Amino acid sequence: MQRDRPADTSVPIHPHLAARWSPRVFDADAEVTGEQIAALLEAARWSATWGDRQPVRFVVGIRGDATFAAIAATLKRGNSYATAAGALLLVCADEGTDEKTSLYSGVDAGAAIANATVEAVSRGLVAHPMAGFNADAAREAFGIPDGVRPLAVLAVGVLGDYAAAAPELVDRDSRPRTRLPIAEIAFSDAWGLPFSPRTGRPAG
Repeated sequence: MQRDRPADTSVPIHPHLAARWSPRVFDADAEVTGEQIAALLEAARWSATWGDRQPVRFVVGIRGDATFAAIAATLKRGNSYATAAGALLLVCADEGTDEKTSLYSGVDAGAAIANATVEAVSRGLVAHPMAGFNADAAREAFGIPDGVRPLAVLAVGVLGDYAAAAPELVDRDSRPRTRLPIAEIAFSDAWGLPFSPRTGRPAG
C-alpha cells in the first residue's frame, strides 16, 4: 500500500493538488490542533463565493470533545473509519431566501471543501469528505436552523498505518486512482467535440 498516491495528470499541476486524495485510514494517536483546523477554515473562508453570499458554515469537532462525538454519531456505518480522524467538520450551506442563492450555496460549499482539503495536504494532513451521514440527526444535534442544509462531513487527520488497518480499508484505498480523460469532460464549439489541450480547439 503506497502512502503517496499522486494523480497521474496529462500536464503538470500544483503538487498539493496532485497529492490530494481521500484516505480512509487515520492515525488515531495523532493530534490535530485548533490552529491547524483554523488554517483549513481560513482556506475555506477565502474560496470563491457566488455573489459574495458567503453561505458556508461549519460545525467543528476535535477528537475527544463532545462536538466530535456528536458528529461521529451521525456517520453511516460505512464511514465509521472516520472516528479515528483528529477532527470532524460538518459542512453546511445557508440556502438563503432565493432560488439562485439556494442553488449556488452548494457550489460554494464544494469550493470551500476543496480549498480546505488542499490546505490540509500542504500541512502534512489528510482529509476525506463524506456524504454518508444522517443530515436530520446532525440538524437535531446542533440546532441547525431551517434554511441551512448539512451537506457533508470532512474528516481531517494524519495518515495512519496500513499494515495495521482493516483489510477492507486497505483494499478500498489501494485501488487505482482514476479520472475520465480531458477529452471526455471538456468540449469546444459543440457538446461532444473534445477540447484539445494542444491547440485549444476541438480535437481532430
